[in-house]
Amino acid sequence: MITLELARRLREAGMPWTPASGDRFVVGRPGMEDEVFVLADMLAEVHDFVDGAVVGFNGTVEWALDSVALAEVVWLPREEQLREALGGSFERLEAVTGGFVVVTRSPDGQVTTRHTDLDPERAYARAVLAKLTGS
Repeated sequence: MITLELARRLREAGMPWTPASGDRFVVGRPGMEDEVFVLADMLAEVHDFVDGAVVGFNGTVEWALDSVALAEVVWLPREEQLREALGGSFERLEAVTGGFVVVTRSPDGQVTTRHTDLDPERAYARAVLAKLTGS
């Protein structure tokens, strides 16, 4: 799973998110950032209201949390979502000593870039971040 810090950097770089069932997220409030939630039609789902979207927690009587503004949650994209965000620039994923490398190519196909991390999702996240920021 990608780190909260990487997820925040992706959001700040402009990675678009259309919430869907199965998406993982954290609530960006003190004391809640260690809890990972999953959007599911039965437990937590997005509700669109005139004043903004909220994530509603259905049937969670043990929690004192009914909903939270979508702007307060941080999406933790999965490996396949990150790979999809790379589009045609994705070339391959390699296992290397101590981690994984995502190899991408520039739009003209001339430049190859390697993005390394301990976890494949994190390596993908680093590649997406580089694509979004142009670095």
